[in-house]
Amino acid sequence: MTRMDLRALRYFVETVRQQSFTAAAERLNVTQSTVSKMIRQLEDEIGQPLLIRDGRQLHLTDVGRVVLERGQEALGVMHNLTREVADLADLTRGELTVGIPPMVNLLFAPAVKAFRARYPALALHLRELGGQLIEQQVTAGELEVGATLLPTEPGLGLASRSVGHYPLHVVGPLQASWTHHAQVPLEALRDTPLLLPGDDFSLTRRVREVTAASGFEARIAAQSGQWDFLIALAAAGLGTTLIPAPLLARLNLGAELAVRPLAEPRLDWHVAVIWKPGGYMSRAAQAWLAVCEENLLATG
Repeated sequence: MTRMDLRALRYFVETVRQQSFTAAAERLNVTQSTVSKMIRQLEDEIGQPLLIRDGRQLHLTDVGRVVLERGQEALGVMHNLTREVADLADLTRGELTVGIPPMVNLLFAPAVKAFRARYPALALHLRELGGQLIEQQVTAGELEVGATLLPTEPGLGLASRSVGHYPLHVVGPLQASWTHHAQVPLEALRDTPLLLPGDDFSLTRRVREVTAASGFEARIAAQSGQWDFLIALAAAGLGTTLIPAPLLARLNLGAELAVRPLAEPRLDWHVAVIWKPGGYMSRAAQAWLAVCEENLLATG
């Protein structure tokens, strides 16, 4: 094999990411048949199958795993090349995509407003993903900058800058077993059904880590990427959730809910912007980090 079509690689990577030919076609703005054709072409060039189609499930072959990993690297290199060529001395044109978890997006409204006011010709795209996915995409070079909760995943080597350090509050039914505490110790949540964000959110990762370090496994009853829904589940008596202090006043907490601060110094809501150090960073990304530093108060 002497060449490999980068477009076919892109279609393959997106199909694996979406776990669907149809969803990949929608993201790529092409037809499903085009995606299928390009992946077949890629398999023909390599001489081996890359995907095993099992009903609606897609599974990577051993060769497919290698092609996915190297394909992501190749696409990252091409993305960087395109970005560097287009990155002029000023910021009068261009675009920037920032990864922001839905759970922390309210904090970034002042930064978004300031960035658009200062750089009106720059297209700012906000990609809403869980913190762990954002960390992975920044590491892979798919995103230059993003936001997550600290600490980041060990081993990724990401650089970070704090933009907010807030305590968590325990919110749940009035009859919950922890309500007699003025400040709720983590141990009081040992047998409590918890309502948390999905597993791709950094807060849930931190809860699992800290409870495991305390000698028990978090008992997760339900998960959602929306604060309002977690509160509604708690109000319905389905369990207890953890809400960052800045969001308490923004959420509709009814009289049927008890609220107490969490007495656990290892577990808080430490929001940060992240990037991959040591490589090229566009002027737009540098400008975003500067705007965040100016407009978002870092505490703690």
